[in-house]
Amino acid sequence: MKKRFLAILVATSILTLTGSMLTTSAQTTADVNKVRSKVQTLSVNRDKQVEVKLRDNTKYKGHITSVDPDSFTLTEAKTSSVQKFSYSEVEDIKKVGGGISTKTWLILGGVAAGSVTTWLIVKPAVCDGGAQTRGIC
Repeated sequence: MKKRFLAILVATSILTLTGSMLTTSAQTTADVNKVRSKVQTLSVNRDKQVEVKLRDNTKYKGHITSVDPDSFTLTEAKTSSVQKFSYSEVEDIKKVGGGISTKTWLILGGVAAGSVTTWLIVKPAVCDGGAQTRGIC
């Protein structure tokens, strides 16, 4: 009875470990494809500076100079040194911010439109045809 229980326990452990390894490799492939597509998108405009964050939390800033099927090359902005990165060692790559984002502009525009609309509605209600001595009138 003990041998049978031990055999079932070992078989279950092996199946569990094998299943978790397959899931991990699938996630890694998805991550690599995500990084590859971001690099392709960012490399179109070679004047823009990008920030590369590696899996060991090292960060590099520079311009993408070449893109290969398995890797890409980054020329650092300050030192002009050339670094070659494999897609599998990159955790994230993003454009270095250089101004106000579109989302921020939309929020500012909405606030301005709301202020003007409120002013157009509130002023006639407060200044009721001749009471010009109160605050905003």
